Amino acid sequence: MVTYRGTTDVDHGFQASLQDAGLNVEFILRDVQQDVSRVADILNALPDIAPDLIYTWGTPVTLAMAGTVEKPNPHPALRNIPIVFALVADPQKAGLVHSLETPERNLTGAIHVVPLQRQLQHMRSYREFDKLGVLYNPAEANSQAIVQSLRQYGQEHGKQILALGVSPSAQELEAQIDQLHHSGAQWLYLPPDTFLGTLYHRITPQAMARGLPLFASTELAMRTGNALTGVVSRYYSVGQLAGVKASDLLLGNKTVQQTPVESLKRFSLMVNMQMAQQLDMFPPLPLLNYAEVVAGTSAGAQS
Repeated sequence: MVTYRGTTDVDHGFQASLQDAGLNVEFILRDVQQDVSRVADILNALPDIAPDLIYTWGTPVTLAMAGTVEKPNPHPALRNIPIVFALVADPQKAGLVHSLETPERNLTGAIHVVPLQRQLQHMRSYREFDKLGVLYNPAEANSQAIVQSLRQYGQEHGKQILALGVSPSAQELEAQIDQLHHSGAQWLYLPPDTFLGTLYHRITPQAMARGLPLFASTELAMRTGNALTGVVSRYYSVGQLAGVKASDLLLGNKTVQQTPVESLKRFSLMVNMQMAQQLDMFPPLPLLNYAEVVAGTSAGAQS
């Protein structure tokens, strides 16, 4: 199991799924500590580990381990070991697969991001907008894909997308949030970005000080980033979905090509009432009929 920032609910869900399937599994965890260059050492250690399957967390780790369809990782230790990923936002735009239904190579997994149209539909039902602010890491393939999709949506619906790339040092973060605020952004959208997830403890207070509500594309942004609202996939359930795929492969029930890349069938609409009170932005009453109300937590905590 190759993780990015330690063990999360995704990994717990994955492990529980394999155990529930009755498999006697030895889980060998390797964490890259937010530095995907560490994947090289993990690859070199694979002959000694001799895994039957590799699990990867997130787009950067999965790309570092497997490469893309056009440029697969040639490391000889990978051999024919199946790879199952979780927490990848858009595996097609990231180049991990071309087909979701029939993966072309020895890699499949679980998508964790709710379709963008559905997210934006909820955002507009909570508070209409003409200008949408976005912070993202230009180095992450899935973040680039989300920004591209947002810009296309903006062109089609007459919305202005104010997207700013966060530098690795993040020294200019406060100035960037200030820029989005003064440019008239009515929401600050938090894309599924692994690097951005390490900055919530800085983003949230600065956005709140400017009265700029945060919209979450992931459960992490709701639970630890104190976003106002979001339509998300539960991390534990995403891990379980990846685990079902891994179980089928380990038991020989399916080949990778028979194991489609999928997202969950049901999503969670969440509202942080503590943030709603601070922003004086309470949700429309009809939304509360099916929303999950979550409490605020300390931004930057680990899930």
